[in-house]
Amino acid sequence: MPLSEHEQRMLEQMERALYAEDPKFATALEGSGLRTYTRRRVYQAVFGFLVGIALLMTGVMTQIWISVVGFLVMLGCAVLAVTGWRKAPRPGEQARAGGSAAPRQARQRRSMMDRIEQRWQRRRDEGR
Repeated sequence: MPLSEHEQRMLEQMERALYAEDPKFATALEGSGLRTYTRRRVYQAVFGFLVGIALLMTGVMTQIWISVVGFLVMLGCAVLAVTGWRKAPRPGEQARAGGSAAPRQARQRRSMMDRIEQRWQRRRDEGR
């Protein structure tokens, strides 16, 4: 559900206040910092996945419970890598002066929801 106009204004005021109080922290929260953080998280997950493979192979040769632990490590790291990759901002997405790309994403979601609602209405009207 998109934010109301009042909520969007309040969010923008909070962003401006954050920039005024702590510009260094606010800059760290912008898209490029987030992109670096998620990229680092994905790399760590890939490394963990490789460790999981090593545990799995070691467990096959020694004890089965080590293999189970290796598989669980692999599974957890795969989930972290995929979710981190999906959350990472695209390279072309730059944070605006307000510090957030949320209003643009809200417009895109809203337009998608409008299209879905229009299709739903057409299908309901055709059925009558």
